[in-house]
Amino acid sequence: MVKNVAVVGGRIAGWLVAAAIAVAPAVACAGNGVFKWVDKKGVTHYSNVRTDDAPQNTASLNVAPPSAPTNRASIFKYRDAAGVLHYTDRKPRNQRYVVLSIYCPACDPHSRVRWDSTKLNLTAYTDEINTASVAYGVDAALVRALIHAESSFNPDAQSRKGAQGLMQLMPATAGMYGVTDAFDAAQNINAGVQHLAMLIRDFNGDLKLAAAAYNAGEGAVRKYNGIPPYDETKVYVERVGILHKRYISGI
Repeated sequence: MVKNVAVVGGRIAGWLVAAAIAVAPAVACAGNGVFKWVDKKGVTHYSNVRTDDAPQNTASLNVAPPSAPTNRASIFKYRDAAGVLHYTDRKPRNQRYVVLSIYCPACDPHSRVRWDSTKLNLTAYTDEINTASVAYGVDAALVRALIHAESSFNPDAQSRKGAQGLMQLMPATAGMYGVTDAFDAAQNINAGVQHLAMLIRDFNGDLKLAAAAYNAGEGAVRKYNGIPPYDETKVYVERVGILHKRYISGI
């Protein structure tokens, strides 16, 4: 039985709210149900724990919450001093937390990130990137661009589709390369670069096709004999290319 769950966030991901609501019947049987309210800051709360912030006329949640965008920023999980478990799209302050999900900003056709000027990360995981790049013959600047696009250098990133870690390895891909912990930076980067090297070879050194295959799968690239006509993949390839050039120059 799930106890003391609060879902917080005005734009919280639909799957996460749905997960919380899924436990509502069990919780309601034992207590006062699941409550929904909007606090003074405009943040929507879903919780089976009524707090002082909640209006006294807060009703039990009997309807689905508003839908949320498919592409999401990070979802944080933490437990407060009272033992209440929270899920929120706002990074907790002074709390130990776990990042549950992160979306791929470079895959979002509606992303407002300025890819030609967004801040680069030139120092994170230097040893891991250089080791894998030399081992598999892949430009380190391309690896850094891909990590930036996939996870923004967050080693705990996990997508709703199950991709994990810095280079967002799907479990099957991780298994291909003997990864035992996809959230371990060295293992993740080693496998991701090895996979990228394979794609570059398979597409005769065409980095755009290799990036498209990394995003949409090798089969999709072969099916369309080029970059698949998916909005997500088209913007992803373009943005990885922009980041690659910037990481080469370092600016």
